[in-house]
Amino acid sequence: MTPRELLRALTAELRNAGVPDPEIDASLLLSHVTGQNALNLRLDSWSQISAADEAAVRCLCDQRKVRIPLQYLTGVQSFLGRDFHVDDRVLIPRPETELLAELAIVRLKEYASCKVRALDLCCGSGCLAVSMALAVPHADVHATDLSEGALAVTRMNADAHSAGVTLHQGDLFDALPDGTRYHLIVSNPPYIPAQDCLTLQAEVLREPHMALDGGADGFDFYRRIAREAPRFLHDDGTLLMEVGHDQAEAVMRLCTNAGLKPVAIHEDYQHIQRMVEARL
Repeated sequence: MTPRELLRALTAELRNAGVPDPEIDASLLLSHVTGQNALNLRLDSWSQISAADEAAVRCLCDQRKVRIPLQYLTGVQSFLGRDFHVDDRVLIPRPETELLAELAIVRLKEYASCKVRALDLCCGSGCLAVSMALAVPHADVHATDLSEGALAVTRMNADAHSAGVTLHQGDLFDALPDGTRYHLIVSNPPYIPAQDCLTLQAEVLREPHMALDGGADGFDFYRRIAREAPRFLHDDGTLLMEVGHDQAEAVMRLCTNAGLKPVAIHEDYQHIQRMVEARL
């Protein structure tokens, strides 16, 4: 069977199973198995797929049909132009989080004259912490997560990219020694209201529940972070948080009530208020 013939068959199976973007997913899975370019495979109507590769990609497609995320099947998600390992221990990084990383890097670079220290709360895959460490080599970057599995993935990604990141296991700031202070604290915490977690897309339901559930109203983590961050920020330190599509104003009020100075609410590519920036 040629790549083009196989892809047509797999696309039809994925489409019948209700998988979004079946043609793209089929070609990416075949690319993952064969190591060949996905577009070239879609055009290839002359070479033959080996029996082993066909069996492997059919196995992956069977898993995709039950809505296991594509990124968990390939084990990779791109973030700021780098490949990060992901599996079912961590949330799959989203494009809007790249904006959070870019803003965090800009803020860190403002401390060019000192030994700057940064913290990634709820680090998950480590995409934020690793990106900061690589972009700002003089920064002392730390990362925390309650999940030991997530920290293992962060360590895997930090090692793969030769990024210096210090890991702490625990519940938000409880993982850190008292008296530790940071010039920048960045976080993409769980922020989906608990009831809404029951109605998410099938693929999202495969991601770690603890990385999604933000409590009854979605603000549990923001309340704690806003309340506790002042004890861990330098006098001129900055707090950056990603928020849900309708949460920015409320999260900024939480920061203000905790004694933080509001700086800005930043939009994502869709002009949705997506990031809150406050300072001590």
